[in-house]
Amino acid sequence: MNTQRSIYLDYAATAPLLPEAREAMQPFLEAEFGNPSSVHGHGQRAEAALESARETMARHLNASPREVVFTSGATESDNLALRGAAWAAYRQSGARHILTTPVEHDAVSQTAEQLAALHDFELEYLPVDEYGRVAPADLAARLRPDTALVSVIYANNEIGTLNPIAELAAICRERGLTFHTDAVQAGAHLALDMQTLGVDLLTLGAHKFGGPKGVGILYVREGVEIIATQTGGGHEGGQRAGTPNVAYIVGMAKAFDITQAEIHQSINRLSDWRDKIIERVLDSIPDAKLTGHPRERLANHASFVFKGVDGNALLMLLDAAGFACSSGSACKTGDPEPSEVLNALGFSHEWGLGSLRVTLGQQTTSDEIDAFLNTLPDLVDRCRALEVA
Repeated sequence: MNTQRSIYLDYAATAPLLPEAREAMQPFLEAEFGNPSSVHGHGQRAEAALESARETMARHLNASPREVVFTSGATESDNLALRGAAWAAYRQSGARHILTTPVEHDAVSQTAEQLAALHDFELEYLPVDEYGRVAPADLAARLRPDTALVSVIYANNEIGTLNPIAELAAICRERGLTFHTDAVQAGAHLALDMQTLGVDLLTLGAHKFGGPKGVGILYVREGVEIIATQTGGGHEGGQRAGTPNVAYIVGMAKAFDITQAEIHQSINRLSDWRDKIIERVLDSIPDAKLTGHPRERLANHASFVFKGVDGNALLMLLDAAGFACSSGSACKTGDPEPSEVLNALGFSHEWGLGSLRVTLGQQTTSDEIDAFLNTLPDLVDRCRALEVA
């Protein structure tokens, strides 16, 4: 077991809980335990905290508080977006055509696949280029009168690529079609203005930007219909039943408030370090390639493939050396096959098995990055020697 201090370079998987978020949550874990649906003082105080958090989220999204739906996290938000919008479109017009991409998070892709398999929707995948981006012209060419929903990831969790979401959403809006984006990775590293982006539905998860795990939101543009997938009481305007987790919601709003207020400083600092990592890795390691777009990518995200390397073996060597990284999506760790994203980008099996994702965050330091860059080339060499042996 590694007993030395680990250098954490896996912020795309999760970020540490911000101390300010923990402090904001504490009263609602103890004294202020009321149910916000109750009419007495305990409930009223809980409801006031809930609505204050909703207003905070809405303010940073340039949205109405009525458009913020609290959920148990990004996976639930993605599920609600796809099922809720698809079912609503089918009820309204009989539409059954769903458009998404082959580089989505599993919360989107598997939900879309289930809608096709069990509910008779027709699922079509948009083409992506070698960087994982969707071209607006390709989207426009594939829209149909019976398209129920379009879902395109904003910032790819595995390769860091940013999609031109505002352009894609505008094309759908011209046709009167519902557009969803999974913006989970974007919440910590991009300003999110719903009026500029123009999306109908947007997913966020708190633990990616320093909030607690187990809470998120679905932004639902006013006038866009979704059918609730979790039924019960009339919580969240009838769009998501269940007693809200007030403490986690308060923590999420505090973390989002801090993160979004510091977003521009964070982008400048992290993008400089990201570029340093990309340059040094490509210069110092033979048979290394960057995955994702070289410029249109998250400020904190560097990802690579190494020819002839077992990515999981590399992760274990890095962990033993004191570095916590990922081979792509955290949900894919341990999978001996190349990820679906790398397959969609056209990497061969020999390249696709050797993936590495390095993601930075608020607590990352320059010294940590230097230590990682000084260590990685030797570990890649060791992995290749193991493969030959």
